[in-house]
Amino acid sequence: MPIIINLDVELAKKKLSVADFATAIDITPANVSVLKNGRAKAVRFSTLDAICRVLECQPGDILSWVPDGDPSADDQATVEQATRDQATHDQATHEQATDEQATDERGND
Repeated sequence: MPIIINLDVELAKKKLSVADFATAIDITPANVSVLKNGRAKAVRFSTLDAICRVLECQPGDILSWVPDGDPSADDQATVEQATRDQATHDQATHEQATDEQATDERGND
């Protein structure tokens, strides 16, 4: 099924961790991971509504469709995977910097 989910990109834009995002939309972090990795078989409209509300985006910012057999589907999937990988890296770097800042602040107390 050539539905591409761009959740990582939107999370990175908002600098939200998976845990914080999961709490905000009232689903488990494991289910956020299923969505992020494109393994979801369905998404409830209530969940999609919560995602869009929290990320302040439109459903089309998160979901895209590429026809079966479309040669660009593989290219699109590759590009989107690279984008997700970069977003995950950026988010991890941000979280690490936040953790280091918190540690520094505790050390200065």
